[in-house]
Amino acid sequence: MASRPPLRHAAAGITIALLAILVLAADQFSKYLALTNLPLEQPVPVWGEFLQFYLVKNPGAAFSLGEGFTWIFTIALAVVAGVIVWLAATRVQSRLWAIVLGLLLGGVLGNLSDRLFREPGFPVGHVVDFINTPWMWFWMSPAIYNVADIFIVSMMIGVALLVIVGVQMDGKRHHHHESDPAEEETILGAAGDEFPPGGGVAGGFDSEFPVADPYAGVPRSEIGLPPLTEAEQEAVAREADRIADEESRHRDS
Repeated sequence: MASRPPLRHAAAGITIALLAILVLAADQFSKYLALTNLPLEQPVPVWGEFLQFYLVKNPGAAFSLGEGFTWIFTIALAVVAGVIVWLAATRVQSRLWAIVLGLLLGGVLGNLSDRLFREPGFPVGHVVDFINTPWMWFWMSPAIYNVADIFIVSMMIGVALLVIVGVQMDGKRHHHHESDPAEEETILGAAGDEFPPGGGVAGGFDSEFPVADPYAGVPRSEIGLPPLTEAEQEAVAREADRIADEESRHRDS
């Protein structure tokens, strides 16, 4: 099945913007519900010891880490948001990248808005965290986070996976080259090429033999070609042996 064509920059930008708005709205609405319904710093069981609500106002980073460096996190969030917006406007044409970056941007904006507009004030506002999984600990502290944190962490994993599998932002994908038996016959020369009558190599022989690679011995990088894969190297060796055998039989006859 043919792959879908890449998105236009405008379509990718719209996708990123819409997803970011949805995540931002979900994050801020969940924080509003937490602030209006949960007691501050008191556990509210949801699913035994696996999940509970625990409302805190966090001056640190995700999962309540790094308290005391609020302004640094504000700058970091602003930089990340700016980079994503720039990528959306100039680079992204992949649907997968648009989805991942849109959800990531929404999470970043969710926490950045807390930094900018919540108490104690711009730009060191405290982030509202209220989800607690007691079985998760980070740096000797319990994991307390919010909806924005979930999207930030999960989409960072998504970014890593896209890079690992070779999905590029322009919608293309890196493929590992696999040898094709039909191609192996043409590695040393163009299919159907023949030596001229009287032979084209020392000792001379008839035109039934294919032309050897005229760039043999020249590094492929010097003629703008990528290095041969292991399968291609094996095919080259087999073709060279075949030509040598044919030449030997021709001379013996």
